[in-house]
This record gives sequence, structure tokens and C-alpha cells, in this order.
Amino acid sequence: QVQLGESGGGLVQAGDSLTLSCTASGRTKGGYAIGWFRQALGLEREFVAAISWNGDSSYYGDSVKGRFTISRDNVENTVYLQMNDLKPEDTAVYYCAAAQRVHGPNAYTQLNPYDYWGQGTQVTVSS
Repeated sequence: QVQLGESGGGLVQAGDSLTLSCTASGRTKGGYAIGWFRQALGLEREFVAAISWNGDSSYYGDSVKGRFTISRDNVENTVYLQMNDLKPEDTAVYYCAAAQRVHGPNAYTQLNPYDYWGQGTQVTVSS
């Protein structure tokens, strides 16, 4: 079992930056791909960004490309999501998720490869 904990959410103004962290604990040996998803009130969960287990590959949703950066520190078992130029439409609960096996780039953007999910952290961007 892998446990995931998100932190770093909060209330910011449009144009501000925020960094979310996702820390893994438990049976993390072997490495997991990590994805960030978000869910705004009344909407479906949306892919934000993902990174391969070794950090060699990263993927972004169209709405965050150029503004968000995902990175990981495997020594600390932590994945970061640096969010710049935040917009009110970025307001959502942000979840990180871990996947042991992901087959192909497109799979990183889907919900089903991810085996474990965190509880989420709220990000609110005021205009």
C-alpha cells in the first residue's frame, strides 16, 4: 500500500504562484508515476500534470501548459507542482495519484492507471 498526502493549497489572488507537494509513504520501492488531477465544484476530475517514475517524462493538460511545472525528488518521495500565473478557473481541489504501471503517454492523463489517491488540497484563486 502507498499513502499519499498533498499540501500547499490555499487562497491566492490571480497572477500569484503556489507550489503543491505530494509526499508518498508506505511501499514506495520500485517507483510510481505520479499524476496531479483537479476537481472543481460540480465538474468532473480533470488531468493537470504527470511525471514518470524516474522523472524523465512529464505531461501537462492543455489549460496549464506553460504555467505549471511538475517535478519530483525521489530521495524525499515527494512530487511538486509549481503553479504560476494562477487564474480563477484554476480553483479546485487538487489530488495527487500514484500509478505503478502506465502504458503510453496518453495513459498518464487518464484516471484508471492510478492505484492510489490522496485526500486533496484546496486551491482557491480570487480575481
